[in-house]
Amino acid sequence: MKPDATRSRTSARRASMASALGLCLALATTAFARADIATPEQKRACTPDVYRLCAGEIPNVRAITACLRRQKANLSDACRAVFEQ
Repeated sequence: MKPDATRSRTSARRASMASALGLCLALATTAFARADIATPEQKRACTPDVYRLCAGEIPNVRAITACLRRQKANLSDACRAVFEQ
């Protein structure tokens, strides 16, 4: 494998991690009415839904949260429960 390809994969992984961090921040700062910090369980509940339903909004935290709210009917049961808290 060429060094440039390795760098490209590393960059993609870093971007993915940054997106996950963005989701965590979104949940921690805007998704909850009480503005509680999202628990690890809540983050795990919604991460797949972000990638499935709102990937185009990554890394915009506010847009992710708004997208998840718009997609409430399509959320997994676990993520829907997070937003109903």
